Amino acid sequence: MTKALVAYFSASGTTMDVANHLARVTDSDLFAIVPANPYTSADLNWRDKQSRSTREAADPSCRPAITSRVEHIEDYDTIFLGFPIWWYVAPAIINTFLESYDLTGKTVVLFATSGGSGMGKTASVLRASAPGAKIVDGGILNNASNADIEKFAARYL
Repeated sequence: MTKALVAYFSASGTTMDVANHLARVTDSDLFAIVPANPYTSADLNWRDKQSRSTREAADPSCRPAITSRVEHIEDYDTIFLGFPIWWYVAPAIINTFLESYDLTGKTVVLFATSGGSGMGKTASVLRASAPGAKIVDGGILNNASNADIEKFAARYL
């Protein structure tokens, strides 16, 4: 039997809601990826070229610190990894999370929330941060119903 984890980063609560829903539907463990330096609304202002999120997106080496680790990640076969889409990719903190573990042999299913863009090249960009893992571009789960989330999860469990 597959043991699954739903790990997520949520700056405004939208991705957290989807992750909680997915964890309930799949009976998975849940882990919040929490930045050591929380994001403010000014940090998330995509119209400001000097905002923190804009600067992080422009710097491919950026790896924001996180506050905790998943204990016994080796116990999980599948990791559903959720985040908001920022500038057509995952926030840099997702690279921090992936690079914090040896995920060799694990399936990492990406899911995201977005105000309008798709996943873009998110999966291909993240693969370098998790060598040995199978990274799957799951898709956008904005306002997903129970049925939608059940169908989504069934494809990977």
